[in-house]
Amino acid sequence: MKPLELDVFLCRTDNFGVLVHDPETGFTVAIDAPEERPILEAATRRGWKITHIFTTHHHTDHVAANLALKEQFDCEIIGPINEAIAIPGLDRTMADGDSFLFGDHTVKVIETPGHTAGHICYHFVDDKLLFAADTLFALGCGRLFERPAADMWHSLQKLAVLPDETAVYFGHEYTLANARFALTVDPDNERLKSRAAEIEALRAEGKFTIPTTLGLEKETNPFLRAADPAIRRNLIMEGKTNEEVFAEIRKRKDNF
Repeated sequence: MKPLELDVFLCRTDNFGVLVHDPETGFTVAIDAPEERPILEAATRRGWKITHIFTTHHHTDHVAANLALKEQFDCEIIGPINEAIAIPGLDRTMADGDSFLFGDHTVKVIETPGHTAGHICYHFVDDKLLFAADTLFALGCGRLFERPAADMWHSLQKLAVLPDETAVYFGHEYTLANARFALTVDPDNERLKSRAAEIEALRAEGKFTIPTTLGLEKETNPFLRAADPAIRRNLIMEGKTNEEVFAEIRKRKDNF
């Protein structure tokens, strides 16, 4: 089985567009559809025809180009069953734990409510790829618009059990701001400090910070580290639950 090919590019202001191409079948999926023009430009540049859109959640900056791409390519749009009514052009719904094939590549659906009520992530199991959209960012997580902090903490734990080498593709280039915030709650984390310096250099050169890996996030992302004693001491929350510590970190980030 030939490896999948990926193309990552910027849409809108800070959304990532991602095309995933299976060279054996010719299938090409857009992970969300933030903006028509850059997606079409990427597909044309690579000589790929978009056959699918995998929608993660209903926010406009992730579905804005659904109908335009569907009209041009007659592509199949797959998305979360719990947000089906809000997703333009949806053909097939997916629930937590569902699996399907993209060519010969197994894709497992992981429901991760928090940012929205029905947000899903797509895990290409054998390829060790996770498309986490606005649930898990490099050094961050999504804002809590539709579900409480405890739900998002539980969602992140579902992702954290995947293999450390899993490559994580996220929805926005927020990493520099996330790194600067992370240092305020985990200031003595040497791995975080070195990573923050790497991110500063990358962004100064105009380079993307995508992808990350789950292993790296578990070492440095404070939103996955609510149980860490150093973070708890820094927040003066030693006796609190993981959910309470996570909620405090999220609140601080909202006001950062």
